[in-house]
Amino acid sequence: MMRKLIYYIDKGFNQYEPFYEYTVPAVGEDEIYARQLCNYFIKDGMQYELLANELEEDDEILTIKEIGLNEKAPDEMDYRGKGLYVEIRLNSRSENYRLLTKLPCQTHFEVIRYLLKDAILLSELGQFRITSREIDEDRGVYVLYGEFNHGE
Repeated sequence: MMRKLIYYIDKGFNQYEPFYEYTVPAVGEDEIYARQLCNYFIKDGMQYELLANELEEDDEILTIKEIGLNEKAPDEMDYRGKGLYVEIRLNSRSENYRLLTKLPCQTHFEVIRYLLKDAILLSELGQFRITSREIDEDRGVYVLYGEFNHGE
């Protein structure tokens, strides 16, 4: 029985500091699983990268490393109070991580469906290959970054 999800920050030299915690039932098990599928975590304007995903008895443990300030795209919006969404963005700094589409989801299980994929066919745009997955806690949205498969 899952009890909680705990984020730890790797401070280097085998030093780990508790950072953030989510408990069941405050968040559902489906949300906890969705979070574990994300390579990146945005919280309080900072970006973190997932280093390890572990299980300690009934607790889910994510070890993250601080990357630095979150680089914002000019077309970002806040989804808090507007529902559950997955954004699909180009993984290209030169294109300002342009938003291609946003997908409304009813549940975190639906979000998980997208997070598990390596590629998604975007109607009229083509096959989009996913290169990373992110939960942006600040904006209340999951984000898939990637690129188009050329020649397919």
